[in-house]
Amino acid sequence: MTLQSNRLISLDALRGFTIAAMIMVNFPGNEQYVYFTLRHSKWNGLSFTDTIAPVFLFVIGVSIVYAYTRRLQLGTPKGSLYKKIIFRSFKIFAVGMFLNLMPDFDFGNVRWTGTLHRIAIVFMFCAILFLNTTWKQQAWIAAVLLVAYWMVLTLIPTPGVGKVMLEPGVNIVAWVDSKYLPGKMWQGTWDPESILSTVTAIVSGITGILAGRLMISRLTPGEKVNYLMTAGLISAITGYFWGLVFPVNENLWTSSFVLVTSGLAALLLGALYFIVDILGYKKGMQPGVIFGANAITVYVLADVLALFFYRAEFGGLPLNELLVNELVQSGMQPELASWLYALFFVAVNFIPAYILFRKKIFIKL
Repeated sequence: MTLQSNRLISLDALRGFTIAAMIMVNFPGNEQYVYFTLRHSKWNGLSFTDTIAPVFLFVIGVSIVYAYTRRLQLGTPKGSLYKKIIFRSFKIFAVGMFLNLMPDFDFGNVRWTGTLHRIAIVFMFCAILFLNTTWKQQAWIAAVLLVAYWMVLTLIPTPGVGKVMLEPGVNIVAWVDSKYLPGKMWQGTWDPESILSTVTAIVSGITGILAGRLMISRLTPGEKVNYLMTAGLISAITGYFWGLVFPVNENLWTSSFVLVTSGLAALLLGALYFIVDILGYKKGMQPGVIFGANAITVYVLADVLALFFYRAEFGGLPLNELLVNELVQSGMQPELASWLYALFFVAVNFIPAYILFRKKIFIKL
């Protein structure tokens, strides 16, 4: 298989490996047996799973720079770009709604938020922002939004409670959702993809834009790596210490969480860029590139395939429980058996991703 040399292979690989990781943590063999770091943190803290979504939003930001810089250079009118951006966002959001409704299509009990919904909104705002601002303006907007979010959550008392709260379901974020978010919420009284936290999720995308601007600059490849990884380290350290007063929390998508995870994303991109695009070690990146070529399509396909792999019964048990039980009965640790099944499901999704890649079919939602 020959990888295209005119693309930033490290970015394609990071996108694909992130989607593969997302599928892995979303579909364990048994929800009761999952390693801690393969679960979302219950509240404050940071697990491996917590880092996946913000890394993907960071990648979206970088991708926006590569996609729309070229279009602007070709003289594409901004009005035409706005239409395409908004339409693409609508498509991604609509697919997210389809997945939320599947398989029962209970319109009376529908959730209006989710991973694809957030991706759609972040993509739309970040793409439009990129077309109309400089990198300095983007950096200032990101900083102001992070500080403003911190102040809102730590200075404004939760109505009805009378004091500032950062606990599940009783904070200002949950209160805003209870008033203005339609449909049901993921956790009953609160939702991790909330209205207010979408603001800081957009900042995760902006950090990707800033990284993307660095990557297309006239700096040498070595300088790009140095700046990217230095910025990533500073961001992660700053977020860590900010987290002492404003906890690192994915559910609230706190400002400290944005800095820690964006710092990690920058370090990952810098490392991959050095290994793949500078040193030329590309063979090991092919699975990531294949997943990344149709990233959102593969994510959607995983939900569809799960209807069979997690619902179809064999001998009275769904396939996932049947296989996990067999492994456990053979003496394997339940958490390991559950994880191996998740990896098996990732491999299953790799098959259609590989077929699409080989046939050069790239589905752009």
